[in-house]
Amino acid sequence: MDTENLSPNDLRQQRIENMQKLEAAGYSAFGQAFARDGRFSELTDAFEDGKEVHLAGRIMTCREMGKSIFAHLQDSSSRLQVYLKKNDLGEEAFDAFKYTDLGDHIGVTGTWFTTRTGEKTVKVSEWTLLSKSLLPLPDKWDGLKDVEARYRQRYLDLISNPEVRKVFDDRIAILREIRSFLNQQQFDEVETPMMQSIPGGAAATPFQTRYNALSMDMFFRIAPELYLKRLLVGGFDKVYELNRNFRNEGLSRNHNPEFTMLEIYEAYGNRETMQTLIQDLILHLADTVIGSRQVGTESEPVNLENWRAVDYDDLIRERAGDDYFALDAAGKAERAESLGCKLDPAWGEGEVTQEIFEKCIEKTLIDPTFVMRLPAELVPLAKPCADDDSKVDVFELIIGGKEIAPGYNELNDPLLQRERLLAQAGDEAMKFDEDFLIALEHGMPPAGGMGVGIDRLVMMLTGSEAIRDVILFPQMKNRG
Repeated sequence: MDTENLSPNDLRQQRIENMQKLEAAGYSAFGQAFARDGRFSELTDAFEDGKEVHLAGRIMTCREMGKSIFAHLQDSSSRLQVYLKKNDLGEEAFDAFKYTDLGDHIGVTGTWFTTRTGEKTVKVSEWTLLSKSLLPLPDKWDGLKDVEARYRQRYLDLISNPEVRKVFDDRIAILREIRSFLNQQQFDEVETPMMQSIPGGAAATPFQTRYNALSMDMFFRIAPELYLKRLLVGGFDKVYELNRNFRNEGLSRNHNPEFTMLEIYEAYGNRETMQTLIQDLILHLADTVIGSRQVGTESEPVNLENWRAVDYDDLIRERAGDDYFALDAAGKAERAESLGCKLDPAWGEGEVTQEIFEKCIEKTLIDPTFVMRLPAELVPLAKPCADDDSKVDVFELIIGGKEIAPGYNELNDPLLQRERLLAQAGDEAMKFDEDFLIALEHGMPPAGGMGVGIDRLVMMLTGSEAIRDVILFPQMKNRG
């Protein structure tokens, strides 16, 4: 097995020599498929003393005791102990096993028994080499601790750190339950283009590419919204898409340029139907996947039993003063700077107010908070409030100090939508999607719509500190 105190090069060479010895003994270093009876967790649950079993996994520990060897194998579900005895296995197979290394994949046939310590174990009657590991796994005691190495070599992170694997198992379960929940609500899962000629549906910098066959510049989508709304025009009444979006912007603990979004639209619904839907969905995920409504991080626990709704303006007044909206532009800027905000001199009053919200308020909203009635200029694709057309009938759901989901009473007036999009595009006419407006002029039903940031949702539910902790292969700058 592995020898301590060797340099990495010497250790690799030793493993190659072990591989050659195994091949000389008739074991192929990179073998064929192996018919296993199931994953370790399933096999252990079906334990029956003396029953024959076929299994496969990676060698994680090995302890030689003269004429017997105890080893632990690992598969995607758990670890399982195997026991090799020279008298049962035969001298050649027993001796050959000594040339395996930690990290090797093997297939095993054997029978179940229970050790004196009560551990369910497989007594091996036959083993075969499935894949030789030429490089060692991280140290069994220290694991893979270097943060950058963990992200760059996620495969080693998953092998070495069970808590990391648990996060991604939870993420997989969350996505599965989202689909199940929405399908039961009779939403249809659809797919829309990831390459678009005009990036729309959000205000963000896109990634650009070239479609050679059409001689066209194209953009990776920043949101699927405008295509999903076309489907509402076309007669779909409840649709959703779990999709990858791309925004050519910064990296941070809460942002990755490639991210997963859930977008949902319901014809004849509104902001209120979306509000009910997202609350029910998150509670369902907490109950079925996490097993608790007390989530979040240790430093910022989240109580999913405690939901509230509050107007945007009321939050601004709480933080910036009851007189804030009575101030002129200079007064608002001075108040924002006194709160620690750094302002661009070119910003208008709305941008200054939004800076106060983003820098001074959002991070304080830990338990689920629906922030209501946002300024119309912030959300050009939403309907105005019935009592005040300077506000839009939307919510931003903030949990754990991060935006998890915005939800809208969707704007379906094509004339007002044209005005809003023209104002948003400004001098950049290329960002103006005329085809979307033509679709709206054919009649889009009133609708509720919502986008859910899946990566942030998983962060909140699993108590993860950074978005890279919930993305299997986060974007990293090249070394050097």
